Amino acid sequence: MPKLRKMLGDIHSPECEALMRLLETQSAYTLSHWSISYAEKMYLPIFQTEFPEDNRFNEIIQRCFAYLEDNKMEIRPALNEATQIARELFTASPAAQAAARAIATACAVIRTPTSSLGFLFYGAAAISYSKLGLLAKQEEYDRAASEELQRALSSLEKAAVPNEPHPAKINWNC
Repeated sequence: MPKLRKMLGDIHSPECEALMRLLETQSAYTLSHWSISYAEKMYLPIFQTEFPEDNRFNEIIQRCFAYLEDNKMEIRPALNEATQIARELFTASPAAQAAARAIATACAVIRTPTSSLGFLFYGAAAISYSKLGLLAKQEEYDRAASEELQRALSSLEKAAVPNEPHPAKINWNC
């Protein structure tokens, strides 16, 4: 079996460049809401396929949405719990583990706007391993990852607020 990567995608790909430019125009609220919603729709089902009885991510996602609507609650414990769940899954399937990392990172966008790109690389791995299995060629994984980043770009374009008055301050370190 080939060594599988935790993240898939090319930071220099056209879809990634387009994602970065669009992410830079959006507010922290818009980025957080979109990231969590996208992870819930695309990656939570992959996690739940492996762990159908584990509802912790469902609860964390709901706490994150509640926080976005009313910033008076403490969100750090939920974000820490999400990260801990992802770390616990070292024996899980690569698809479920990548999905857990994607969800935890998407939730972290609340505190770190640059995670609005990072969660997609974990998500691309989750989608690729879920769709192709664990024995595909790297080129197939790369193609599936590129398709996932294109889907994410399309989703963000639909969620983006035109002329957002207060875009998040994002400094890409890549």
